[in-house]
Amino acid sequence: MKRVKLIYNPYSGENSILKDLDSIFQVYQQSGYTVEPFRISFEARIEEAVENITDEYDHIIIAGGDGTVNQVINIIKKMEIDLPIAILPTGTANDFATCLGMPKNISEACEQIISSQVKLIDLGKVNDKYFVNVASTGLFTDISQKTNVNLKNTIGKLAYYFGGIIEIPNFKRLQISVESEELKYDGHSLIIFAFNGKSAGNINIAYKSEPDDGLLDIVIVKAEIMTEALISFFKFLKKEHLENPKGVIYFRTDRLYLQCKEPISTDLDGEKGPNFPLDIQCIKGGLKILGYKKD
Repeated sequence: MKRVKLIYNPYSGENSILKDLDSIFQVYQQSGYTVEPFRISFEARIEEAVENITDEYDHIIIAGGDGTVNQVINIIKKMEIDLPIAILPTGTANDFATCLGMPKNISEACEQIISSQVKLIDLGKVNDKYFVNVASTGLFTDISQKTNVNLKNTIGKLAYYFGGIIEIPNFKRLQISVESEELKYDGHSLIIFAFNGKSAGNINIAYKSEPDDGLLDIVIVKAEIMTEALISFFKFLKKEHLENPKGVIYFRTDRLYLQCKEPISTDLDGEKGPNFPLDIQCIKGGLKILGYKKD
């Protein structure tokens, strides 16, 4: 039988994976696979899940939110493991799984993975760390890091929005410098996004992005005039900010350099990112994926 490794986070998405484990085993076993599970915990490092993986394995299943996916991807890249991965959307935030067209029903998602062919998609990289969905800095972007784990597990996505509201009174405009072949910008900003996927917090901010075009979609909310910045947020909700980009800078690139004078953290898929300055690049075809279903 073909072997697959299942790495799952039991704490993601209000512990939703726990009720789906048997469904995963059932679908895979019926298709001739042996599933080897690994439960992420404080006592067990994710490195332990993949340290015995060889070419005998068919692929790696990751069950969790974007942060869990990010951790696993960074480890397998560091350990030079070149197996395809498949993502089951069982976390609080499943933005990249949504971008890949994964069904929310876990049995259907498993069937979609098993019946699919390996697809090469892009992979983002910031300095020495990777991201699959979005790299960001500024307002709201470190909410996932700051939000209490128990709160996320209790009220789900609402926890991120409550966290964002708390941050607004304390936030200051960022003085940034952006340099790429396509654009140079020195000025103030509230938020900077570099998307490989399409959404953040289930809001389709980079709705023109494709995960296999060799480019990152960059969205910068300017803050020269605060009223324009607030208007930009309303445009996000109406999906008008890329067509009528007043107060918003939008472009595509395979590499950019970003500097910020303020001591603010960066975020990669909900995980803490590296310190400034940032060398942000797109690695075309950098990740083998199963289950991809384009809209």
